[in-house]
Amino acid sequence: MFDPELLRTFLAVERAGGFTAAGKVLGLRQSTISGHIARLEKAAGRALLRRDTRNLALTADGVAMIGFARSILDENARAERYFSESTLTGLLRFGASDDLVASELPAVLLEFRRAHPGVDLALTVGLSENLKTRMESGELDLVFGKRLPGERHGELIWSDPLVWAGPPGSAVPEDPVPFVTYPAPSLTRRLALQGLRREGRVSRTTCVSDSLLGLRAAALAGLGFIVHAESLLPDGLVRIQDPGLPDLGRLEFVLMHRRTRRTAPEQALHDAIVANAHRLHGV
Repeated sequence: MFDPELLRTFLAVERAGGFTAAGKVLGLRQSTISGHIARLEKAAGRALLRRDTRNLALTADGVAMIGFARSILDENARAERYFSESTLTGLLRFGASDDLVASELPAVLLEFRRAHPGVDLALTVGLSENLKTRMESGELDLVFGKRLPGERHGELIWSDPLVWAGPPGSAVPEDPVPFVTYPAPSLTRRLALQGLRREGRVSRTTCVSDSLLGLRAAALAGLGFIVHAESLLPDGLVRIQDPGLPDLGRLEFVLMHRRTRRTAPEQALHDAIVANAHRLHGV
């Protein structure tokens, strides 16, 4: 049985890149961090970190422990939520972008509903910009969506590179580049068209769909290429490596709140999403 406190320290060391940095994150002395890692390695019977005077790296067993630690801590959190007898009640109007609900977000929402059965969760799925507008008009309480680098609204959860994607073995033809896209005001659509113009490329929109399912179907049918966050690529589609296609940079995934002072249900869902960010991010 691995001590959750030791596992949390181990994950902090891996994320921060060292004992001193992890100690600052956790508010612990470096000697305490070292002691936690030593106890975890003793419990595992294996060396988890390779150390020298300059560098710290995971061993093969350390890489495996990363996955086990996340799973163990996730299950502990689920058990705590299940037995916590939540008394939270009220309506929570939640908006999420289409690509997020196609990943692990439904599983996180199911766990949230089981942990807080008194919360009436209403889900709206759509484009991030439309959801943001609806939140600002008072129709939604919390939105999990995307923003452009440099924008300030929302709380950053992770950032992801944008890539061109299509079926395996796809070749990009000469102009016009066939393009499969969400309708305006999609952020990925905007960045893709700006990038193509910047590189002097001509595009032809072959499919417009407000659902990721429609975009995936069109791309798999060979109608064109999509632009998408790399870690959330739909099944069956892969990154297209072509020097003629523009580099589109990164996109940021954020949580946006309507209220400065969150209600208890809003805070609970916020915490559940942040705690499961690695699952949602696909890492």
